Parts: sequence; structure tokens; C-alpha cells
Amino acid sequence: MSIIFYKCVSRISVDIYINVWYNFLETEKINLGVNYLFKLAKYLKDFKLNVTIGPLCKLTEAIFELIVPIVMAKIIDVGIANGDTNYIIQHGLILVLLAVLGLSCALVCQYMASVASQGVGTALRRDLYAHINTLSYKELDKIGTPALVTRISNDVNQVQTAVAMLIRLVVRAPFLVIGATIMSFTISPRLSLIFIGAMLLIVGIMVPVMKATVKLFKKQQKSLDGISRITRENLNGVRVVRAFSRQEHEKQRFEETAEEYRKFAVKAGRINALLNPLIFIAVNTAYLLIVYFGAGFTDLSIDGLTQGKVIALVNYMTQISLALVVVANLVTIFTKAAASAARINEVFDTKSSINGAETSPKQDRSAPAIEFDNVSFSYVGGENSLDNISLKLKRGETLGIIGGTGSGKTTLANLLCRFYDCDSGEVRINGVNVRDYPTNELRRLIGIVPQKAELLSGTLRDNMTLGRTDISDEQIQNALAAAQAKEFTDKLDGGLDARILQGGKNLSGGQKQRLTIARALAQNPEIVILDDSSSALDYATDAKLRRSLKELPNVTAVIISQRANSIMHADKIIVLDDGKAVGIGTHAELLKNCEVYHEICATQYSEEELQQQEKEGGVL
Repeated sequence: MSIIFYKCVSRISVDIYINVWYNFLETEKINLGVNYLFKLAKYLKDFKLNVTIGPLCKLTEAIFELIVPIVMAKIIDVGIANGDTNYIIQHGLILVLLAVLGLSCALVCQYMASVASQGVGTALRRDLYAHINTLSYKELDKIGTPALVTRISNDVNQVQTAVAMLIRLVVRAPFLVIGATIMSFTISPRLSLIFIGAMLLIVGIMVPVMKATVKLFKKQQKSLDGISRITRENLNGVRVVRAFSRQEHEKQRFEETAEEYRKFAVKAGRINALLNPLIFIAVNTAYLLIVYFGAGFTDLSIDGLTQGKVIALVNYMTQISLALVVVANLVTIFTKAAASAARINEVFDTKSSINGAETSPKQDRSAPAIEFDNVSFSYVGGENSLDNISLKLKRGETLGIIGGTGSGKTTLANLLCRFYDCDSGEVRINGVNVRDYPTNELRRLIGIVPQKAELLSGTLRDNMTLGRTDISDEQIQNALAAAQAKEFTDKLDGGLDARILQGGKNLSGGQKQRLTIARALAQNPEIVILDDSSSALDYATDAKLRRSLKELPNVTAVIISQRANSIMHADKIIVLDDGKAVGIGTHAELLKNCEVYHEICATQYSEEELQQQEKEGGVL
């Protein structure tokens, strides 16, 4: 009967433990996001040995830990009660052996967990970074750069921590709770009912604490996002802040957000601070009841209880209380990891809207080098940025693009490079739709100098080649000469091995622009796009640059500029106004026939100069 009673009560205790946690998670709508975590479980396939051996070692350590109270009970009941020193020494050595074996298992598990978690984190970051690099501008704009940086760093760290905890504690903590409860029933079924009551009381304490802290954690993370956003804005716009003397205002913004974060953190800390005292009150109450009733049972020889067994029950109660605290922490860790896994999977589930062809198309060299055929385009959720644009440009010619701010100049260049796909119409290079080119082949045909001069940390040579091994030093020197950059690069310490700081911070604006132009020319492209890339150059250097581009054999140039003098010598000029082509022609033709172009030139030249240009066919 006692065995049946023991099995029933132990089964009931396990069911109560599982149901309490399940109901808590369901009623409080705390979604652990198991599906999101399972999606990332494939990264554990290379660490099957670690995931198997680690938990087994931790399980073995837990078994040794459960044996310790029994050995202690024997020492008290036999060795100390009978004054048998040899017995005490022998069983003391058993305790030492159990401790050594347990420590060895724990160290092996720790090693396995570290290798697996770091390996998963490394592989996850690698694949996430590789996937991000496959996304088009459209997807990158949608997710946002700050969010991607957070996901590849902080979110991956959360998943990495969860993997370590999965191997180290997910098996050990529940096993200790269940194992200690079962062991207590083997000692005294009656006193073990105190364990059930204590567990329910401890869970009752932990549930409201966890409910409050999980909600506060979400609010705390939101405040942390605000701190990161304000910090990023201030660091990126430090010159603007100082130019308008708004340092105090920005300090106040930061302090308000930091104070909000502090309030949530302090509140969560205060609530968490209640956890240990309340749990220890429950545990000490259980200790008191076990000792009180244990003493009576010992005197009356009920359940064969002895002093050593009472001490063993106290030890098992301690193990249960500590294991439940660990379980509470695990729920928090996996809640964070599930939220992070959802954010990571969101990136993985985002597929690029732009995919290149698998085979190289046959190009028609007699066709126009660049052709826009009734092209229209709009960004997500916006009106048309370009509307029915049509133009053709022969090989070796220069196209100038001019217009007001937001008229669609850069968008036109982005469609040519296929950073975005047009909504209607076709963009062709050498008679082939840009959609029919493999992405790498299309990129090699075009050398683009973006509006913002971006240089990477490394050497000058690294920036000129960007990792390509088929660009020689001679090509680099020729490109630097064409970009009018040799006059200062020859003076740099180390020549092509001169160090370039992140973003080219050790160079002036004009120097950075000339290096980015040289970088595009070093690729030996058929088409060169200069997107307002001479704005920091003086007029003389700009003129030399345009002449050198004209001298490049069979290179078709697209020059985007706000300055009429930068594009006035182009073979063809397109004037954009609110996404529409309001004029296409030469400088002289547009001065006579395009009102918008005439207005642009009127802001940059005097009336006498304009009259002279019109008189002399558009040339000063």
C-alpha cells in the first residue's frame, strides 16, 4: 500500500508542477515562441554530440547531488550514532568522490555548452549577415539599418545564451525538483506532503513576481531602444547639434529616456528582490515543519524515520527551492530568446525582391548603351518617383541628369543599377533588360559613385579593389590619375598601403569624393555613374575630371548634378521635375526650349552669361 501511495503522490506532484507552469504561461499569454526557436534548431545539427553529452553529464551530476543526502543520513544514523570513525571516514570519502565526479560532469557540460552556444552564435551571425547581403534596397529600407544591427548582435546573443542554458539547466532543474520529491517519498511519504505544499507555495510566490517582471522587462527593452535611437541620432548628427547649440536640449532628451529606463529597471529590481526572501520564508517554514514533525516521527518510529533521514529531507527541500528559482530564471531567459528568435526569423523569412538571371545574356553592341523605355517607379507606400521616362544613350556618350531636390535623379540611377526594379517599362543595357543579367555581371558593367562618399577602414589599396584580386596597382594608379586624386595620394605615407580610417575621417570631403570616383574607375566599367559626386570639388578640378572621363575609351558616363556647369557639356541632358522628364536635349537646346532648365541656370549664372551662352550655342 505504501508503494502505491508513494507512486500516486509522486505522479500527482509531477502533474501539479507541470500544470501550474503550463497554466501560468497560457493565462498570462506569455508566448515562449517555441516555433521560432525550433526554426533555429537546425544550427544544433553540427553539435549533436555536445547537445547529447552535455545534458547527460548534467543529469549525472544531479543524480550524484540526490545521492548526497542519503549518504549524509547514513553517516549520522550509523557513523555518528555508533561512534564508528572508520564508517564516517569511508562515507566521507564517498561524499568527496561524489563531489569530484559531480564537478567533473559539470565542467564537461560547461565545456559542451560553451562550444555549442558559441558555435551556434557564430553560424547564426554568419548566415544572417550573408542573408542581409542578398536583400535589395527595398527590403533594407523596410527593416532599417539600426534594427538589422541589433538583430545580428543583441538578438543573436540572446539565442546563444538560450542554447547554453538549454544544455546546462533545462534537464537539471526539473530533474532535481522531481527527483528530490521522489527521494523524499522514499524516506517518508507522510512528511513528503510538506514538500508538495512548499512547492505550491513557492510557485505561488514566483508566478506573480514573474508576471510583473516579464511585463516590466518588455517596457525596459522598449526604453533601451529609445536610448539607442537618441544616442545614434546624436552621434550621427553631432555637428548639427553643436552648430545650433542644442547640447542641453539633447542632454535633456537623453536623461528623460534614461530616467524612464531606470524606473522600469528599479521597479523590476524591487519586485525581484522580494523573490528570495519570500522563497526562503517558505523554505524555512518547510524546514521547521519537517524538523518538528520529523522529531515526533523519529520518537514514535513512524515510517522508520531517523535523525539522519530528517536531515536528508531538509537537504532535499533546499534542492527543490533552488531548482525552482533556476526554473524561474530559465523562463525569463527563454522568453527573451523567443522574442529575439522571432526577430531573427523575420529577417530570414524576408526574401529579396530582386534576383539576377542564372545565365549571361547575349548583348547587342549595336543597340544603345543605356535605354529607358516608358519607365515608372514608386517607393513603397508613395507616389510615383518617376513617371514614363524614356531616353536612349549611345556607347561613349555622356548623359547629364539635373533637377530639383526630390525630382528622381538618384532614383533613375538606382533603376539603372537595378538596386530597385521599375514598376512598369524596361531599363536596358546593350539592348538587354537589366532583369536578364546575372547580378554580378550587371555590377561589373557599371561603376557607381554614390551621393555620399563612403570609404572603408583599411588601406588605400583595399578601398580601391574592395577585395577583387584582378585589379592591378597600375589600374589603381590610372584610376587615381583620371579622378584627379594622384596629387594627394602620392603624398600619403605608404602610397597604396596608406591607412584609411573608418568613413575616411582622415581625409577631406573633396579627397573622399575623388577616391570614390577612382574606386569606380578602377573596376574598368562600361558605364560610370557619378551621383552628385563632384559637389565638394572646385570648378577647376571638376572640369579636369570631366575631361578625363571624356578621354576614357568606350565609357558611357551618367553625371547627376545640381550644378549646370557639371553637365552642360554632356551629349544629352535630361531635366527632371517631380519625377517627370520635362526636357531632354543639349545644353543649348534646353536653354531655349525648357523653362525648368532655364530657371535652374538662371540661379547659377548672371543674365549676361545666359544671354552669351544662348548666343554662342550654349558654350561659355
